[in-house]
Amino acid sequence: MNLYDKFLLPALVNSACKVSPKMKQRKKVIPLAHGRVLEIGVGSGLNLPFYNTDKVDEIIGIDPSEEMWSKNNFKLDKLQFEFIKTGAESLPFENNFFDCVVSTYSLCTIPDYNSAMEEIRRVINPKGIFIFCEHGKAPDKKVAKWQNRLDPMWSKFGGGCHLNRDIPEIIINNGFKMDQMDQMFIPGWKIASYEYWGEAKAY
Repeated sequence: MNLYDKFLLPALVNSACKVSPKMKQRKKVIPLAHGRVLEIGVGSGLNLPFYNTDKVDEIIGIDPSEEMWSKNNFKLDKLQFEFIKTGAESLPFENNFFDCVVSTYSLCTIPDYNSAMEEIRRVINPKGIFIFCEHGKAPDKKVAKWQNRLDPMWSKFGGGCHLNRDIPEIIINNGFKMDQMDQMFIPGWKIASYEYWGEAKAY
Protein backbone atom coordinates (compact mmCIF):
# COMPACT_ATOMS: atom_id res chain seq x y z
CA MET A 1 0.00 0.00 0.00
CA ASN A 2 1.45 3.39 -1.02
CA LEU A 3 1.34 6.58 1.05
CA TYR A 4 -1.60 7.98 -0.95
CA ASP A 5 -3.76 4.90 -0.27
CA LYS A 6 -2.70 4.66 3.36
CA PHE A 7 -2.99 8.27 4.50
CA LEU A 8 -4.46 10.73 1.98
CA LEU A 9 -7.17 8.59 0.39
CA PRO A 10 -8.95 7.65 3.66
CA ALA A 11 -9.09 11.32 4.63
CA LEU A 12 -10.45 12.36 1.23
CA VAL A 13 -13.06 9.59 1.14
CA ASN A 14 -14.17 10.32 4.68
CA SER A 15 -14.60 14.02 3.88
CA ALA A 16 -16.55 13.29 0.70
CA CYS A 17 -18.83 10.79 2.43
CA LYS A 18 -19.86 13.08 5.26
CA VAL A 19 -21.07 16.06 3.24
CA SER A 20 -24.55 17.20 4.25
CA PRO A 21 -26.57 15.73 1.33
CA LYS A 22 -25.07 12.27 1.87
CA MET A 23 -25.62 12.42 5.62
CA LYS A 24 -29.27 13.27 4.93
CA GLN A 25 -29.47 10.20 2.70
CA ARG A 26 -28.04 8.02 5.46
CA LYS A 27 -30.66 9.37 7.84
CA LYS A 28 -33.40 8.16 5.47
CA VAL A 29 -32.35 4.50 5.39
CA ILE A 30 -30.34 3.58 8.48
CA PRO A 31 -33.28 3.80 10.95
CA LEU A 32 -34.93 0.98 8.95
CA ALA A 33 -32.36 -1.51 10.25
CA HIS A 34 -33.35 -3.96 12.98
CA GLY A 35 -32.16 -7.02 14.85
CA ARG A 36 -28.70 -8.34 14.05
CA VAL A 37 -27.17 -6.07 11.41
CA LEU A 38 -24.23 -6.40 9.06
CA GLU A 39 -22.92 -3.16 7.59
CA ILE A 40 -20.92 -3.55 4.40
CA GLY A 41 -18.12 -0.99 3.95
CA VAL A 42 -18.58 0.59 7.36
CA GLY A 43 -15.72 3.01 6.60
CA SER A 44 -15.34 5.52 9.42
CA GLY A 45 -18.73 4.70 10.93
CA LEU A 46 -20.71 7.61 9.51
CA ASN A 47 -23.94 5.59 9.72
CA LEU A 48 -23.60 4.76 13.39
CA PRO A 49 -25.42 7.83 14.81
CA PHE A 50 -28.53 6.98 12.76
CA TYR A 51 -29.21 3.44 13.99
CA ASN A 52 -32.30 3.11 16.17
CA THR A 53 -30.96 1.54 19.35
CA ASP A 54 -34.46 0.37 20.29
CA LYS A 55 -34.65 -1.75 17.13
CA VAL A 56 -31.05 -2.93 16.69
CA ASP A 57 -29.60 -5.75 18.80
CA GLU A 58 -26.05 -5.70 17.45
CA ILE A 59 -24.06 -4.40 14.49
CA ILE A 60 -21.05 -5.95 12.82
CA GLY A 61 -19.27 -3.56 10.48
CA ILE A 62 -16.84 -4.82 7.88
CA ASP A 63 -14.34 -2.92 5.78
CA PRO A 64 -11.08 -3.89 4.09
CA SER A 65 -9.47 -0.64 5.28
CA GLU A 66 -8.42 -0.25 8.89
CA GLU A 67 -7.18 3.20 7.90
CA MET A 68 -10.76 4.25 7.15
CA TRP A 69 -12.07 2.81 10.42
CA SER A 70 -9.36 4.72 12.30
CA LYS A 71 -11.13 7.93 11.26
CA ASN A 72 -14.07 6.92 13.48
CA ASN A 73 -14.81 9.31 16.35
CA PHE A 74 -18.25 8.15 17.44
CA LYS A 75 -19.10 6.94 20.93
CA LEU A 76 -20.46 3.40 20.79
CA ASP A 77 -21.85 3.24 24.33
CA LYS A 78 -25.43 2.52 23.22
CA LEU A 79 -24.55 0.18 20.36
CA GLN A 80 -23.26 -3.36 20.54
CA PHE A 81 -20.77 -3.03 17.72
CA GLU A 82 -17.85 -5.02 16.33
CA PHE A 83 -15.48 -4.07 13.51
CA ILE A 84 -13.99 -6.80 11.34
CA LYS A 85 -11.37 -6.11 8.69
CA THR A 86 -12.53 -8.02 5.61
CA GLY A 87 -13.96 -7.51 2.15
CA ALA A 88 -17.54 -8.28 1.19
CA GLU A 89 -16.72 -10.95 -1.39
CA SER A 90 -16.10 -13.63 1.26
CA LEU A 91 -17.96 -13.06 4.51
CA PRO A 92 -16.91 -14.99 7.64
CA PHE A 93 -20.47 -15.67 8.81
CA GLU A 94 -22.91 -18.58 8.77
CA ASN A 95 -25.86 -18.76 6.40
CA ASN A 96 -28.94 -16.75 7.45
CA PHE A 97 -26.99 -15.06 10.23
CA PHE A 98 -28.33 -11.50 9.89
CA ASP A 99 -31.73 -9.82 10.01
CA CYS A 100 -30.47 -6.88 7.94
CA VAL A 101 -27.53 -6.07 5.73
CA VAL A 102 -26.80 -2.40 5.14
CA SER A 103 -24.76 -0.92 2.30
CA THR A 104 -24.27 2.82 1.86
CA TYR A 105 -21.88 4.10 -0.81
CA SER A 106 -20.11 0.74 -0.98
CA LEU A 107 -21.35 -1.08 -4.10
CA CYS A 108 -19.58 1.54 -6.21
CA THR A 109 -16.22 0.40 -4.85
CA ILE A 110 -16.36 -3.37 -4.24
CA PRO A 111 -14.19 -4.98 -6.95
CA ASP A 112 -16.29 -8.14 -7.42
CA TYR A 113 -19.75 -6.82 -6.62
CA ASN A 114 -21.51 -9.94 -7.91
CA SER A 115 -19.65 -12.15 -5.43
CA ALA A 116 -20.39 -9.63 -2.70
CA MET A 117 -24.10 -9.68 -3.48
CA GLU A 118 -24.11 -13.48 -3.47
CA GLU A 119 -22.53 -13.40 -0.02
CA ILE A 120 -25.00 -10.78 1.21
CA ARG A 121 -27.86 -12.96 -0.02
CA ARG A 122 -26.35 -15.98 1.75
CA VAL A 123 -26.01 -14.36 5.18
CA ILE A 124 -29.46 -12.69 5.28
CA ASN A 125 -32.14 -14.82 6.91
CA PRO A 126 -35.26 -15.62 4.83
CA LYS A 127 -37.25 -12.75 6.37
CA GLY A 128 -34.33 -10.32 6.35
CA ILE A 129 -33.84 -7.17 4.28
CA PHE A 130 -31.04 -5.56 2.33
CA ILE A 131 -30.99 -1.80 2.96
CA PHE A 132 -29.05 0.28 0.46
CA CYS A 133 -28.17 3.83 -0.48
CA GLU A 134 -25.77 4.11 -3.41
CA HIS A 135 -24.73 6.52 -6.12
CA GLY A 136 -24.53 5.20 -9.65
CA LYS A 137 -25.49 5.38 -13.30
CA ALA A 138 -27.68 8.37 -14.12
CA PRO A 139 -30.69 8.08 -16.47
CA ASP A 140 -29.75 11.42 -18.05
CA LYS A 141 -27.82 10.48 -21.20
CA LYS A 142 -25.50 13.51 -21.07
CA VAL A 143 -24.59 12.84 -17.45
CA ALA A 144 -24.14 9.11 -18.12
CA LYS A 145 -21.83 9.91 -21.03
CA TRP A 146 -19.56 11.92 -18.73
CA GLN A 147 -19.74 9.23 -16.07
CA ASN A 148 -18.40 6.73 -18.60
CA ARG A 149 -15.70 9.12 -19.80
CA LEU A 150 -14.44 10.02 -16.33
CA ASP A 151 -14.82 6.64 -14.65
CA PRO A 152 -11.36 5.18 -15.45
CA MET A 153 -9.53 8.18 -13.97
CA TRP A 154 -12.02 8.61 -11.13
CA SER A 155 -11.71 4.99 -10.01
CA LYS A 156 -7.93 5.12 -10.18
CA PHE A 157 -7.65 8.02 -7.75
CA GLY A 158 -10.90 7.42 -5.84
CA GLY A 159 -10.02 4.16 -4.16
CA GLY A 160 -11.79 2.02 -6.76
CA CYS A 161 -15.04 4.01 -6.67
CA HIS A 162 -16.99 3.80 -9.95
CA LEU A 163 -19.33 6.48 -11.21
CA ASN A 164 -21.41 4.41 -13.61
CA ARG A 165 -22.51 1.20 -11.94
CA ASP A 166 -26.15 0.26 -12.50
CA ILE A 167 -27.20 -0.23 -8.88
CA PRO A 168 -30.75 -1.61 -9.44
CA GLU A 169 -29.42 -4.07 -12.02
CA ILE A 170 -26.68 -5.26 -9.67
CA ILE A 171 -29.19 -5.89 -6.87
CA ILE A 172 -31.93 -7.50 -8.97
CA ASN A 173 -29.56 -9.68 -11.01
CA ASN A 174 -28.19 -11.20 -7.81
CA GLY A 175 -31.36 -12.72 -6.44
CA PHE A 176 -33.13 -9.78 -4.82
CA LYS A 177 -36.50 -8.18 -5.45
CA MET A 178 -37.12 -4.54 -4.65
CA ASP A 179 -39.57 -3.85 -1.84
CA GLN A 180 -39.04 -0.13 -2.22
CA MET A 181 -36.62 2.06 -4.17
CA ASP A 182 -36.32 5.81 -4.66
CA GLN A 183 -33.92 7.58 -7.00
CA MET A 184 -32.92 11.12 -7.85
CA PHE A 185 -30.07 13.59 -8.18
CA ILE A 186 -29.08 14.86 -4.75
CA PRO A 187 -27.29 18.22 -4.35
CA GLY A 188 -23.69 18.10 -5.52
CA TRP A 189 -21.58 17.34 -8.57
CA LYS A 190 -24.06 15.73 -10.97
CA ILE A 191 -21.58 13.15 -12.24
CA ALA A 192 -21.47 11.55 -8.78
CA SER A 193 -24.84 12.56 -7.37
CA TYR A 194 -27.47 10.30 -8.88
CA GLU A 195 -28.57 8.06 -6.03
CA TYR A 196 -30.69 4.98 -5.43
CA TRP A 197 -31.96 3.97 -2.00
CA GLY A 198 -34.45 1.57 -0.51
CA GLU A 199 -35.01 -2.02 0.61
CA ALA A 200 -34.77 -5.37 -1.14
CA LYS A 201 -35.43 -8.98 -0.14
CA ALA A 202 -33.73 -12.15 -1.30
CA TYR A 203 -35.82 -14.75 -3.09
